[in-house]
Amino acid sequence: MSGKITINGQILEFTDEKNILEVARKAGFDIPTLCYHPELTVVGACRLCVVEIERMGIQASCSTAPADGMVVFTHSERVNKVRKMVLELLLANHDRECTTCDASGSCKLQTYSNDYNIKRLRYPSRTEQVPLDTSSLSVVRDPNKCILCGLCVRVCKEKQGIGVWDFKNRGSRTQIIAAMDQSLADSACINCGQCIAVCPCGALSSNSSIAEVWAAIRDPKKTVVCQIAPAPRAALGEMFGLGSVDVTGKIVTALRKSGFDKVFDTVFTADMTTVEESNEFLGRLTSGGKLPLFTSCCPGWVKYAEEFHPELLENLSTCRSPQQMFGSVLKKKYAKDLGITPEEMFVVSIMPCTAKKYEAKRPEFMTDGVYDVDAVLTTVEAAQLFKEAGILFDNLEEGIFDQPMEQTTGSGVLFGTTGGVMESVVRYVAGKLLNAEGRIDVEFTRGLDDTKIADLNVGDTKLTLAIVNGLAAAEELIKKIQSGELEVHAVEVMACPAGCVGGGGQPAQNDRKARQCRSDEIYNIDSKMVLHKAQDNEDLDKIFQKYWGGCCNHDTHHDLHTHYHAKKRISGNEIVIKDSEGPEIAVCLCESCMKNGALAVVEKLAELPVKLKGVFFLEGCGEGVSIQLNGEILHVTADNVLDTVKSKCGGQCSCCS
Repeated sequence: MSGKITINGQILEFTDEKNILEVARKAGFDIPTLCYHPELTVVGACRLCVVEIERMGIQASCSTAPADGMVVFTHSERVNKVRKMVLELLLANHDRECTTCDASGSCKLQTYSNDYNIKRLRYPSRTEQVPLDTSSLSVVRDPNKCILCGLCVRVCKEKQGIGVWDFKNRGSRTQIIAAMDQSLADSACINCGQCIAVCPCGALSSNSSIAEVWAAIRDPKKTVVCQIAPAPRAALGEMFGLGSVDVTGKIVTALRKSGFDKVFDTVFTADMTTVEESNEFLGRLTSGGKLPLFTSCCPGWVKYAEEFHPELLENLSTCRSPQQMFGSVLKKKYAKDLGITPEEMFVVSIMPCTAKKYEAKRPEFMTDGVYDVDAVLTTVEAAQLFKEAGILFDNLEEGIFDQPMEQTTGSGVLFGTTGGVMESVVRYVAGKLLNAEGRIDVEFTRGLDDTKIADLNVGDTKLTLAIVNGLAAAEELIKKIQSGELEVHAVEVMACPAGCVGGGGQPAQNDRKARQCRSDEIYNIDSKMVLHKAQDNEDLDKIFQKYWGGCCNHDTHHDLHTHYHAKKRISGNEIVIKDSEGPEIAVCLCESCMKNGALAVVEKLAELPVKLKGVFFLEGCGEGVSIQLNGEILHVTADNVLDTVKSKCGGQCSCCS
């Protein structure tokens, strides 16, 4: 559809813009909005984006399509009056402790209130306070700051396909809660932080580790070591007005000025991951091992697989993520070189990802009873730590990383964006099997499309490779693979849009444009580096030889690999669905089982003379709908649940009659 529209007296042509909001912004007229996101469905909930349209009156610009001949006013007296009233009502119901809010300075509600010169409210403020949910290692939820825009609900459902968040109650009692009113830690949250990335006003924030890091720095008994992931180097500068430029050297200097004893580059162990994972892939390929091989660098994806697809866990690479590989190297090996115990070393990671906080506290990743990575700072938290230290970041000189793990390659830097892990593996495999020298650029891996699939010839071997970002897209790809519609050899999965550059711990401007700028800078860094393939890293070869006598052997497998298992779940929060004298059957109502048809199973079982309960988190969810009968956990579907129950009862109980 195309035509002409008049906005504030200016005649404009429109073509494929889906609403007046987009047409106006394209023409240079900013319209405020709190609930709109160009990558999510439109709901028109906040009513802040209203405009005045001739013969139509006041309308929401986000949900009104442009029409030929339409005359629109974006800032008329009526429009501004409505917007101010909406802002005042939101502020009256909002915890306005802005000075202690993580979103202060980037909060849209705060910005618009200043823009519209709101100095006092005509409406009474709320008095009751709802407790914060701090149960999650990654995300903190403050209901008192929530403005019910619904962006967290939509991003979790539409981009991640999980649906942790949803609305509860109606009218003035409306709340956004974790599914089934659980704490966030007890929900199916994968800790990705995409809800934080879209929250406009600080109701969702990362669970900060800054205080813990300062305590370690000030402890004379601790040797504090930091590692820096690829993605923050292309985004941290945004926190200081420098834009999406490479600030690696400045970060190194800032960390030393802040009191860190050693500073390393996670790109080093990204190269290490490439070597180990590539050889794991080649080994499975030649020996008939489990394929496709799924990457395991992203902790959000790993947790998603554990909860929703335990049948795929054997397909996951056994490689630890680069963060956890470095933690293992530091605690198991490097600490001995320094003459200290693992407990005396405090390892900090600067990551773009809130899920890395969860990953660092997994019991699989410990040495002598202490975690291999002690604390994770997001990109935003690292910038906050530098500001607290009084560091003038933009004036810093470029620092260099510490030996003996200083050298890195462009291949490892690419881990910071979607497609980067796959390109790193292809570079390694091409170099190893074809003796390819110099640069190897793999074009099909690049770009921000949520799914990319391509065939690649490596010598006489034809490989089909897939790259996916965002777990809703990953779920669609998995369905095609499991149905036989698609046959692939390897799959890179990143939970966040555009991969790590779009992580939940990145600066607030986390839209497609910002992610594209960061991704472009990642490739720019790679293009300037001398070394481009993981096997070209001489420091890495030396470390492999020094600590394990080489790569890809039994010892590296012990220290640098792991195995994942279906999430262990506990039943709780019981709901009595049907009371009866018959046998008791519990049906799991967690997100995974709900996806697999738990409600249909409940309807079938309700036909039987049984006591029926709804619970959360039984064992092995993901293999069907989990039910518990006579102490045994079974996995059923709506089609076979009645036959399964009757076979287990042996025809000896009332439900079989």
